[in-house]
Amino acid sequence: MKKAILSLLILFFFFFASAQVKTGIEVLRDQGFEPLRGKRVGLITNPTGVDSQLRSTIDILNEAPEVRLVALYGPEHGVRGEYPAGELIDNKPDPATGIPMFSLYGSTRKPTPEMLRGIDVLVYDIQDIGSRSYTFISTLGLAMEAAAENGIELMVLDRPNPLGGLKMEGPLVEPGFISFVSQFPIPYVHGLTVGELALFLNNEGLLANGVQCKLSVIAMEGWDRSLTFEETGLHWVPSSPHIPHAHSANFYPVSGILGELYVINIGVGYTLPFQTFAIDWISDAEELTRQLNLLEIPGVIFRPTHYRAYYTDMQGKMLHGVQVHLTDLPQAPLSLIQFYFLQELHKLYPDRNVFQMCQESRLPMLDKVTGTDKVRLAFEKRFLVEDILPIWNQDIPAFRQKAEPYFLY
Repeated sequence: MKKAILSLLILFFFFFASAQVKTGIEVLRDQGFEPLRGKRVGLITNPTGVDSQLRSTIDILNEAPEVRLVALYGPEHGVRGEYPAGELIDNKPDPATGIPMFSLYGSTRKPTPEMLRGIDVLVYDIQDIGSRSYTFISTLGLAMEAAAENGIELMVLDRPNPLGGLKMEGPLVEPGFISFVSQFPIPYVHGLTVGELALFLNNEGLLANGVQCKLSVIAMEGWDRSLTFEETGLHWVPSSPHIPHAHSANFYPVSGILGELYVINIGVGYTLPFQTFAIDWISDAEELTRQLNLLEIPGVIFRPTHYRAYYTDMQGKMLHGVQVHLTDLPQAPLSLIQFYFLQELHKLYPDRNVFQMCQESRLPMLDKVTGTDKVRLAFEKRFLVEDILPIWNQDIPAFRQKAEPYFLY
């Protein structure tokens, strides 16, 4: 009897331990699609645009009564997710529905008047990962600009920030470093849902020429800022080929900036994307691991790792380094971990300067992803994290205060 009661309690705990969050598309469906009734809809989406049963937003809207889905728009990787990172995409009909499909990651990244002809409202439904350099939020901003310039509505179907809504890290993007991987002056880890970000950009005049679109956000139900994606009760759909799992979003800011140099493998090309730092000339991964663990970085443990990359320019090489393990996500300074790694790497191999080892074109790209060149220039002087901490953290208190009025949860 006691065992039966214990089993029931365990089942009860696991049933309620994970909140069942309703995303924007499900809330919209519960509303009977009222905000879209009688309107011609263009949908910006990709494979992450699904409900809790993994049914595509494309199919949901296409079958919704009195909603006319007349156009699809795909960001990087495409509407159906069949394109690798960086590959340009052509306009063509969607093979599943026959609906015209326009690329927002080809010769055009901002919807043109021709693409928007006959559209009453643009709907955006894409899962973000909470880091500024992930290009889907740049697509959102450009779509908002196009909506404003063409006098049409834009609706965001909100989704969770997989890192939660409390963590903010990194410098704001400075003038001169605006790019598709750093489109707006927000922190590298921005702490906003896509709906909140849209409200922030629109009302703070951060779109091109200060334009504002007619914006609505269908908020989630059941989400709060303390929840990571694993705690939402939702299924994770790979948001791109190297973000295959919900926890992949946690690691993207850990190594994504350093990965822009193409000097150190960060697990891309292996089975642990964004979770490793490895290169063929590291001769003592165990000592490197020991030194990193001696730093006692909150929420992080390192272990030595050795592997051959399956693809990338390091394909077939035996690589040595460390794997990053996150033990306490709220406490871990995610985006600084890569600089701690460089600090300890330089102590062991002072004749190896990764900023000098990369191709010249990679430094401007690293600076764009970082949002400034001040971090690299300050760090390269002594390879000490303490030299960049003031730059890295100085913008966060003011940004958080500015963003809080747009929090929906």
